[in-house]
Amino acid sequence: MAKRQEVKGRGPKGRGADARRDEIVRLATETGLASVEELAARLGVTQSTIRRDLAHLKAAGLLARTYGGAMAVVTHPEASLRQRIGEAFEAKRAIASWAAAQVRPGETILLDSGSTTGALAHELRNAADLTVATTGLTALQELVGATGVHVECLGGTLRHVSQGFVGPLAEAALSRMTFDRAFLGADGVTAEDGICEASLQQTRLKELMMARSQHVYVLVHAAKLGRRPFHAWARMPDRWTLVTDASATDDLLEPFAARGVETVIAI
Repeated sequence: MAKRQEVKGRGPKGRGADARRDEIVRLATETGLASVEELAARLGVTQSTIRRDLAHLKAAGLLARTYGGAMAVVTHPEASLRQRIGEAFEAKRAIASWAAAQVRPGETILLDSGSTTGALAHELRNAADLTVATTGLTALQELVGATGVHVECLGGTLRHVSQGFVGPLAEAALSRMTFDRAFLGADGVTAEDGICEASLQQTRLKELMMARSQHVYVLVHAAKLGRRPFHAWARMPDRWTLVTDASATDDLLEPFAARGVETVIAI
């Protein structure tokens, strides 16, 4: 079997070492983590070359080494709720419409903070005989005039960037209720690690939300599938439903299907 030859500092596609290292930093920043194996396959060089690149980037202060790979020293800053409301508007509306159709009269449901769950609250404004508990200001604002909906605010410490409540008071309120359905948002979601968020307070609260709910739905548009923008994770229950939009490709959905996750494409 012929051995692959490499010209020092250049990959088989003529990529210079500096350009290759810039690409490594970009990939690690976009995904949060990057493995040696994945980088070698993507950039068309050997794993030993990637390890030398990572050592160089670490020495330059551009990456931090992890077991088997690297992560960006600085990840994307968390987008504010105001910024996220305008993203993927049609996709979020389709997801919210499907989610609202799952809710039955007499149920008690839980809405996470976020723009997509806020869109769901908008869809539920005319509901009757419904109890909605939420940690999100957006959902509260949508339901403030919904006289047929009994609203419970879980309270806690307000995260201004996400306009949602977290912390021990929110967790204590959750411990006193159970829910027929929980609808959660995410900054990213993967089949392997679950829901990705900017802080451990958020992921801890989401795990409690899921534990207190009979049915769990994660509402995310396709751009969030497989994303790892931060390093705080919420583990998923054995059974849950991923609800996304029609732009989700088979490549993005396959890892979830492989783990038996029920997947809904909202149109």
